[in-house]
Amino acid sequence: MRKFIFIACIMAVTLPLIAEAEQSQSFGDYTIHYSAFTTDTLTPDVAKLYQIPRSKNRAMVNISVLKNESGTIGKPVRAKVEGTAKNLSEQLRELQIREIDEQESVYYIAETAVNDNETLKYTFEITPEGKGNPYTLSFQEQFYTE
Repeated sequence: MRKFIFIACIMAVTLPLIAEAEQSQSFGDYTIHYSAFTTDTLTPDVAKLYQIPRSKNRAMVNISVLKNESGTIGKPVRAKVEGTAKNLSEQLRELQIREIDEQESVYYIAETAVNDNETLKYTFEITPEGKGNPYTLSFQEQFYTE
């Protein structure tokens, strides 16, 4: 049940974003999917279950790593994920990344405070399990809190 609630929430939040512009990047045999949004969009049940404060002033990033497999959308794999966020003034925020393991899915999430109209530039070093060199994923997101 936890898995269903979390996946439903993430899909509800990310599907409109994916429809607008695919938020994934391919690295050889892997595709990394990502999204960033304010935590007020989480349902109260999901926020409580994963101990995420719901707020317009909290940004959350969600990352999943899929190993490409022919005829499928990919197989979720574990990874070492480290990341930072910088605002346009270059103020650095180290992200505390948590792994959410839902048996058939693995997600990596992190939260940070955010101000209205603030743009965060995210940079992640992602090493899929069993791989030696990390992949660098970079993207930016602007947040509106009012």
